[in-house]
Amino acid sequence: MGAFNIDAGLELRRTPSGVWASDEAKGFTFSERIHYLKAFGGHAMSFSALQPKMRYFDLEGAGYIAYRKKWGTAVCLGDPVCASGELDRLLDAFLKKYPNPVFIQVSPAVAGQLRKKTGFYATCFGKETVIDLSDWTLSGKKKQVIRTAVNRAAKQGIVVTEGREDASCRALSQSWLETRRCKSREIIFLIRPMEMAYTEGMRRFFAYRGDELIGFIFFDPVYENNRVISYVPNVSRASETFPQGVFYLLMVKAMQQFKKEGIPFIHLGLSPLALYDAPMEGESTALRRMLKFTLRRLNFLYNFKGIDFTKSRFRGTEEPTFAVHNSRVPIKGFVTMFHLCNLI
Repeated sequence: MGAFNIDAGLELRRTPSGVWASDEAKGFTFSERIHYLKAFGGHAMSFSALQPKMRYFDLEGAGYIAYRKKWGTAVCLGDPVCASGELDRLLDAFLKKYPNPVFIQVSPAVAGQLRKKTGFYATCFGKETVIDLSDWTLSGKKKQVIRTAVNRAAKQGIVVTEGREDASCRALSQSWLETRRCKSREIIFLIRPMEMAYTEGMRRFFAYRGDELIGFIFFDPVYENNRVISYVPNVSRASETFPQGVFYLLMVKAMQQFKKEGIPFIHLGLSPLALYDAPMEGESTALRRMLKFTLRRLNFLYNFKGIDFTKSRFRGTEEPTFAVHNSRVPIKGFVTMFHLCNLI
């Protein structure tokens, strides 16, 4: 892992048309924000950052930073949405207004730039997985689990179709949530909610056994230079009648379709707390120990290990993702983040 050497917030409100719009005249209009998203939204969380309750720090001619503010702490989600040449200017303006923020799930490049500017810690928070669709196949020993799921589904007559959600999706989602560790609430922020006001570019794949909906995945677009270069599965649900393997089945069918369309990649998104064995330069050793403890002892709060195992079966390219923070032990920042996620 030596290659990863890390040496005017705006609330959105919902209009009668269901589109999110700025509460402040000086910020970007919604169409302007989408312009920046489609030009520079190359991070796996760029689309997700349009979820309700988010704030945005907008800088004319540069781009924006998505964040939420709680208990006096600004918690930023993903990389800033801007051209690489404007990152420095955008970060300078943001840090002037919010000198002690926490950045969650940022790339090595952004983590390095923030460390250079602030001297903050950049601690590995997990890893992102990206698959090159041009040469991805179902062959290989590590993908046996995926092949088994696909073959089992075929024997049971399960079919996958692409379409739009309906009432059955909400019913399945509710029953699925009741099986989760956090039964009373949907996890948000690091995972976007199922309901989104803005849905342009979203793809939805459904698995049926006869007339029974047994699973679905909603894919969000990842953009570069106004074209879709990837999709990320940000919402997935499965019926208890077919709990094992429906995610693999849906992913394979969607990937095959995206490959036909010439989409070059698919992002699998964050595997939280999937840490690398060797510490990296710039990490807080204290926070690293806390994260390892959380993984070992608090997996009942969220299935960290299961998520990492599932994504590892696809054999994609893994890259660390970072939390950037000022305090050596950022207890307030992380308690704030867990609260924003509905985990506590």
